Amino acid sequence: MPGATGRKRRTFGNTWWGKAWVEALEERAKLDPNRLPRGRTYARKGTVSKLAVGAGEVTAWVQGSRAVPYRVTIHMRAFTEPQWESLLGMVGSRLGHVAALLDGELPAELAEDARSAGADLLPGPGDLRPKCSCPDSANPCKHVAAVYYLVADEVDADPFVLFLLRGRPREAVLAELRSRRAPAGAPGKRVRAPAAPGVDPKRAYTRRIAALPPRLAVPGTVGPPAVLDVDPPHRTGWSGEMFVELAADAAARAWELLVMGPEREAELSFEEDLARRAAASEPHLIAELAEAAGVAVRDLALWAQAWREAGRGGMAVVRETWPPGQAPLAQAKADLAESGLPGEPKIWRNRITQGDLQLRYGRDERWYRFVRDGEGWRVDGPSSARPTDVIYPP
Repeated sequence: MPGATGRKRRTFGNTWWGKAWVEALEERAKLDPNRLPRGRTYARKGTVSKLAVGAGEVTAWVQGSRAVPYRVTIHMRAFTEPQWESLLGMVGSRLGHVAALLDGELPAELAEDARSAGADLLPGPGDLRPKCSCPDSANPCKHVAAVYYLVADEVDADPFVLFLLRGRPREAVLAELRSRRAPAGAPGKRVRAPAAPGVDPKRAYTRRIAALPPRLAVPGTVGPPAVLDVDPPHRTGWSGEMFVELAADAAARAWELLVMGPEREAELSFEEDLARRAAASEPHLIAELAEAAGVAVRDLALWAQAWREAGRGGMAVVRETWPPGQAPLAQAKADLAESGLPGEPKIWRNRITQGDLQLRYGRDERWYRFVRDGEGWRVDGPSSARPTDVIYPP
């Protein structure tokens, strides 16, 4: 839900079949539930590029903490020939299922019937076999989990992606369904399904035609900015390299907005934009940014770390305290008291501290995990709507 600032969170699955993919990931595929939240955060940040879906396979690149993106490959278990026969036989025998597929839709009844026929289109336990070039041995790592969620966009756009992931493309599925619609009674022929109902000519000609929405061709990656032929005048204090850096940052932000959609928050405060830039910079450049912006290096380093881990909300809870009321704090205090950590939970405004762990409640109604770092605290991972998710992180 939108937070107090009105920001709309990026969701995954806008159609029934896209939502079904996400629900299967989170509930039926037996994936580690502690790993999925961090993958959602990565997916929302636009770190995934060049995502491609093939027969039984998904490939993508995911930008992590290093300069070179990680390579992600996900194999989905293909159906056997008996499973395809069972699935296509079931679909071909039901006129409504065939008509829906021809219209580019996947009704819930078809998915349920497919599962009953032993050919579940959605991922179940053991169906997904991922590989990632990152050093994290967890299954799934956050890079793989991010790709899992973005596959929902592909399923939204074309439900036949579910068939493709099981081994057969749209053309092969539709060709097989057509072959099963041979005339009834012909020797060796399958029973033809009744023709799909058409549209009345009068209604067709009087139907109001809606304007097509503009479609932007989004490039797969951000290209390099143009190089200035000469440097600005020396008295300005600017250099050609500084302009190139700013142009590259602006291009990257524009690309993220195109990929993430208009719901991505575009307006950032000076401090937020500074933290965003610092989070994407090498550590030795943070001091230069801090000096140019007139902020303390330590503060900017904390903001950048919070932005990398938990985005805008993470930076907000680093910088401010506020009184949220007793209801959310009481539940979090009870959960923290049962964690087995030494000491007693202590509450101050929106913060609950027990030993070397601190939970902070943001104005976005989410919880953020902090761990002690010397004399201060630092954000440790993405946020969650439930305090238990950040008490026991992946």
